[in-house]
Amino acid sequence: MTGGLQKLNTSFDEINDSALGNPLWEGLGIQRTAEPCVMVIFGATGDLTHRKLIPALYNLALDRLLPNGFSVVGFARRPLTDQQFTQDVHDTVAQYSRRKPLDPTVWNSLAKGMHYVQGDFGDEKSYEKLATLLGDLDRTQGTSGNRVFYLATPPTAYEDIIHNLGQAGLARQHWAGGGWTRIVIEKPFGTDLATARDLNTKLSAVFNEEQTYRIDHYLGKETVQNILVFRFANTIFEPIWNRQYVDHVQITVAENLGVEERAGYYEGAGTIRDMVQNHMMQQLALTAMEPPVAFDANAIRDEKVKVLRAIKPLDARDVAERVVRGQYGPGSINGEHVVGYRQEQKVNPNSTTDTFVAMKLFVENWRWQDVPFYLRTGKRLPVRATEIAIRFKPVPLQLFRQMGVAALEQNILALQIQPDEGITLKFESKVPSARMRLRSVNMDFRYSAAFGVQPADAYERLILDVLIGDSTLFTRRDEVEAAWTLVTSILDGWKVLPPPVFPNYEAGSWGPIAAQQMMARDDRVWRRP
Repeated sequence: MTGGLQKLNTSFDEINDSALGNPLWEGLGIQRTAEPCVMVIFGATGDLTHRKLIPALYNLALDRLLPNGFSVVGFARRPLTDQQFTQDVHDTVAQYSRRKPLDPTVWNSLAKGMHYVQGDFGDEKSYEKLATLLGDLDRTQGTSGNRVFYLATPPTAYEDIIHNLGQAGLARQHWAGGGWTRIVIEKPFGTDLATARDLNTKLSAVFNEEQTYRIDHYLGKETVQNILVFRFANTIFEPIWNRQYVDHVQITVAENLGVEERAGYYEGAGTIRDMVQNHMMQQLALTAMEPPVAFDANAIRDEKVKVLRAIKPLDARDVAERVVRGQYGPGSINGEHVVGYRQEQKVNPNSTTDTFVAMKLFVENWRWQDVPFYLRTGKRLPVRATEIAIRFKPVPLQLFRQMGVAALEQNILALQIQPDEGITLKFESKVPSARMRLRSVNMDFRYSAAFGVQPADAYERLILDVLIGDSTLFTRRDEVEAAWTLVTSILDGWKVLPPPVFPNYEAGSWGPIAAQQMMARDDRVWRRP
């Protein structure tokens, strides 16, 4: 055992030597390597663990960003040995890591710290086995009681896991002879305001807010984080980022996939719970927030909460006029025929679940009064694209009209979040010619071209933040409840309004005609990312 530990620590020592020189993290001005710790993954045999979490840990190890003695403990019901679990995740890392082929030296160093506990989420004795293993790792790996509990499970298991961690004494922070404890919870965090508040209450009875990391992987994307830098590190944009110059804002999250294997979850959630309450509210808040007093977790989250609280809940009339819901029918994606939502496996043939939502919201404060924020998201749309587009007001006087120039195009600043992360500025330019002719042109910035590196996966950034204790990109309790206040008001409106006749848009189209009509009433149109 001692020899294996020495090899593991030696490998990670070598890996950590150049941590600060990694181009993904240089310029941050802080050490991005955590203290020795253990990461316990509940739901370790599930899809999230295999596709995202373990590949992210491998890439962090490859970038020399994991601490000496770092260990992973998988916890799930399936009977596996340590070796079987390690082999299972090896195969999926080889498939899903963004960097191939697998580096055997780095993988072997990570794999030596992998362990597995077979247990039931509701069985107290399983947590006793876990506590014994964690105590052993503290002694052999030098992890000093530093622990991360990652809930990669269905939400129905959250309460059992939280309760039993508390009962087993594993939630204690800075206990005698020990270190820190953190818990990571995946979305969805509740299904409405009441359930979110109830879960927050049960969570806070065991873990304090400082220990709690509610994860939204969209916040780990480079362009989402770059909204703050773009706005608050550049003089030229912030002065025009307000109601005097901005005509409206469009936020689009388009997916060309259907529900795939998630129909069981999706039937009870729909797009509004799956995308709007978390991803889209986060993007809106970052776009509309005021400058924070400092670049730290609470200062940034304070401003995001203010934005969400400035959006008034909608009544049934507002919902009828400013919210569109849709469900896709059969159609064609990239020339391939696809079935409608009601024909998907495990979907009720008479389902009224929404697979598309569009809405018009107002942030009622001094900066944004009367500026509409248009949000839309849906499945089986023509492309996979996420974009925040700020459309600026037209010039006050069209000087070139007398020279035969028709109406000018409005300037647009578009932040592309996926799949090609970058920023585009659209502006008017003269066409080379003896005559005065104008044309819209784009000024493009792309991460891959500008920095010469592939952006880190969102989970890599967020997991590292958990390990070092940086909660800036995680959602605070009041932020979750503020977002649910708005979304629950829409859900309540839908309860009293008759649903549209579903399906009401064809797969491969840009959604229901009602979404286009909502924009047309304001003499505006949706952008096509």
